[in-house]
Amino acid sequence: MNIAPAQLDALKALGYTEAEARFLYIVATHSGYFRVSQFLACTGAHWGKRTTNFFSKIERLRHARTERFPKSGVIRHLFSRRLYRQIGREHLRNRRAHEIDFIKQRIAILDFVLANQAYEYLETEREKVSYFGEKLGINERSFPARLYVGRKTSAASLRYFIDKFPMFLASPSSVVTFTYVQDHTPGFSGFVHHLETYLPLFRQLSEFRMLYVSRTETHFARATEIFNSLVKIPLESDIAEDVLRYFRVRKMWEQKRYAEVSDAELIFRNEARRRFQGRTFEALYQNWKYGQVSAAAIEDKFARNDRRRSISFGTYRLGQTQDCSRDSTKSGAEGETYPLQAHAWRAHHSGELGNPSSTEK
Repeated sequence: MNIAPAQLDALKALGYTEAEARFLYIVATHSGYFRVSQFLACTGAHWGKRTTNFFSKIERLRHARTERFPKSGVIRHLFSRRLYRQIGREHLRNRRAHEIDFIKQRIAILDFVLANQAYEYLETEREKVSYFGEKLGINERSFPARLYVGRKTSAASLRYFIDKFPMFLASPSSVVTFTYVQDHTPGFSGFVHHLETYLPLFRQLSEFRMLYVSRTETHFARATEIFNSLVKIPLESDIAEDVLRYFRVRKMWEQKRYAEVSDAELIFRNEARRRFQGRTFEALYQNWKYGQVSAAAIEDKFARNDRRRSISFGTYRLGQTQDCSRDSTKSGAEGETYPLQAHAWRAHHSGELGNPSSTEK
């Protein structure tokens, strides 16, 4: 993580120490919300005069406010426009008020970033657009986007990468790592929607990594299955194979052979239905279904996929926040190793789902 000295100096000019300024920069950029335990662990501080002075200072200067939730305890919200302006982050939505589920997810994101500061994060929308657009030459139409309409005017603006999940490069490799931080919502609909939103961009990349972050291992096997079905298998395979797979699953479903359709195939069918829509594919399906077109003919119809892709998937279990003054590349929470739990990357990249607990060292 490369924090410009000028940005730290700008926060120190408000009355903060070096350690406090670094912590506030990370909170403002990646979360907007934090717990006392995160501040203590990150700065290596203990309850005492210095800590009390810090929390008195951020409230006296009206840089943060204290929010109390019945089941989630006390959380601080860094909301000051002036503070965000000091580091060039004035327009981040992190300083706005949010619902508790959103806040919990931001807290989890902060835990991840605090524990893994050795990486070059693409921190802002501008940095991400510049990296994918200018450096990699990808058209912005492939970026995940949302159209916003102003509250006071009818003017609309198109924003990219609004999810704000950590995205980084691990030196010396220039391969980008995407992350998805699981929230407290039951099920995997959020993860599926996230992957579908990013698929147009994924299709433009020859190599990338995805990291699924959660506080529990119980989601890891299912998340791996979803990613493989929705992203890895389709992008690393030929389009002809995808079309034929879609036709087979669709036919089984139409014939009410539901027991033969796995969850992974059902997810694939839903994505493929949007991907292969239109008269051409519908006519091709009907002809294949009634034996008028062979699988070989479909393979001949579509050009083979000559683009070699390298797609990796890994899992990361959040633990306790680390001391920011330590080398976060050496030891992770509760005995985990970093960077990126290398064992998990190798296992998932080679197709071995294994036991979720294998992601730990």
